[in-house]
Amino acid sequence: MSKLGAAVVVAGFVLVAVLGVRAMMAGQVRTEKLPAPVVDEHSAAGAGTTGHTETAVFAGGCFWGVQTTFERIKGVEKTWAGYSGGSKDTANYAAVSSETTGHAESVKVVFDPQTISYGTLLRVFFSVVHDPTQLNRQGPDVGTSYRSAIFYTSPEQEKIAKAYIAQLDAAKAFPRKIVTQVVPLDAFYEAEEYHQDYAEKNPGNPYIQVCDIPKVHALQAQFPELFQDYKGK
Repeated sequence: MSKLGAAVVVAGFVLVAVLGVRAMMAGQVRTEKLPAPVVDEHSAAGAGTTGHTETAVFAGGCFWGVQTTFERIKGVEKTWAGYSGGSKDTANYAAVSSETTGHAESVKVVFDPQTISYGTLLRVFFSVVHDPTQLNRQGPDVGTSYRSAIFYTSPEQEKIAKAYIAQLDAAKAFPRKIVTQVVPLDAFYEAEEYHQDYAEKNPGNPYIQVCDIPKVHALQAQFPELFQDYKGK
């Protein structure tokens, strides 16, 4: 993100040119999707019909890339970039960037469970949104605000998330153990307006091109049945 500075951006381009995006992202973008969760919400009849919505909150590094990926999933109705894990008083970009607030850069996802299940969102989260084996970082972004976390909003979400992590670890889906936190959502605080839809508004930003566009491409390649175009709010 912007606080990385011009030097890191330039270094990122050098790494991409020499080693390729996958090496630079240190495993954030997989080439194949993960298996579906064994434990999931019950399939609802009448997919696509109007009904109640659910809310999920995910943290997986810089919220720009997390948001732009989830926005392109069928059944996702709305997203917000924001902060979770700390207090209201410190829920601002300057404070969170100090890595002293307890907040993680997070994305709130409102979705239609008639169209997509919570378990399927988790599958995408672990497959293409981020690398869940990186502790307190994602690629070039380092700090607890970039940690991998699932902030569950119901006991069912907690059960599904913990079961899926156990399933992936047992199958050795990743070369290292998953470090994703599964914790209750105390509060979600929306980030500043300029962070909302940042990737859509700034497609030429070097960070977006290097770190986030590959996630969108991976979503489209691995989950074409879930992919939808998104033109911004």
